[in-house]
Amino acid sequence: MKISAIELFHVAIPLKHTFWPTWIPGYPQTHNGFTLIKLTTDDGIEGYSAGTALGIERQGLGDLIGGYLIGADPTDIDGIQALLKQAGILGWRNFWIEPACWDIIGKSRGKPVYELLGGKARPIQVYCSTGEMHEPERRIEELLAVKERGFTTAKLRVKNIELKDDIRHIETVRKGVGDDLGLGVDANQGWLVTIVDKIPAWDLKRAEEFARACHANGIGWLEEPLDSRDYDGNAALKSVSDVKISGAELNYGWDEIKIMFEKDCFDIYQPDATFAGGIAQVQKVIEACHANKREFSPHTWTSGIGFYIGWNMVLADTENSLPLEYPLEEPSWTPEVREGIIAPILTDNMAMLQPFTKPGLGFEIDKSLLRKYGKRFFKITEGGLKFKVIRQKGLKIALDLKKRKEGR
Repeated sequence: MKISAIELFHVAIPLKHTFWPTWIPGYPQTHNGFTLIKLTTDDGIEGYSAGTALGIERQGLGDLIGGYLIGADPTDIDGIQALLKQAGILGWRNFWIEPACWDIIGKSRGKPVYELLGGKARPIQVYCSTGEMHEPERRIEELLAVKERGFTTAKLRVKNIELKDDIRHIETVRKGVGDDLGLGVDANQGWLVTIVDKIPAWDLKRAEEFARACHANGIGWLEEPLDSRDYDGNAALKSVSDVKISGAELNYGWDEIKIMFEKDCFDIYQPDATFAGGIAQVQKVIEACHANKREFSPHTWTSGIGFYIGWNMVLADTENSLPLEYPLEEPSWTPEVREGIIAPILTDNMAMLQPFTKPGLGFEIDKSLLRKYGKRFFKITEGGLKFKVIRQKGLKIALDLKKRKEGR
């Protein structure tokens, strides 16, 4: 089997209400945007994946990856990983493409990806992951409403300039919702963005003080309280914190996360396979969690396709007992706009997701919605790549390159 065609799409699903994500403070998000990739094999199997995008920043990606992936064997995950790493040397983070190969493998074998990884179908509890920071009195009302819908755990965001205001936020919310709703807090300091509002970066002293406040208010975990590459700082915080510390959602795969295990940075590891090395590298993280008695709970704040990828990873981890992150910030970020071009992922009245059993990653692209919200900006086939090389290099060099590749 080999990859015979690559297609790339800009997808933008308009939001009915403006979304104000805490990870880009002060920035109004009006669309759910992502880059969709479609890989087609020589025997007609299609594999899909998606990478979050603010706009059309991947406009030139096709010209880069075409020469790497056309003709490659999608079932050779180690080989695909190596090619994507090579294609990222000049700055692209390409591992979000790798799940499309797993989609192909699963479809070719008639099995969901999580089964290929040793998992099994089972219901999964989810937690309500908010994406904005509201006034605590408003957030109390919202959390009590989702509690009535069956959610037993939720995640808050803090992004105040002053530490005292962040502490007041969690104190007020905890008092307002009571003790029977589990709470986590995301500080979004792992990869601080200040292109609009100038929010200060936390130092170890502030993180320690906030962690003490979290423990005092029955917070279950504190997420990304320091820069994601401050390995020593995160390890120092974990060593003194009475609340669980989590992170690694966007780190550059196993190359960086293995350092976190060596330094013992976190209680809970949260790599997102669309950022942190693809499915194969996140599987290494799961195995390391088992070996080091740490917990795994993937980041899923991307798109519906990204959520399915994280869902597969949780189903693959048969030892996992943590709820799965379920992004929800009504009325702006809802399942319909989160999923966009696939069917909405809906919980039951106990905030459970019943397992999917479709082969591959488990979703189906709605072609009519893709036509509505997506624009194909690149397509290349084996024949197209050959003509491109001849046009750019000349026939003689193109033939020489062909011989060298075939002779490897």
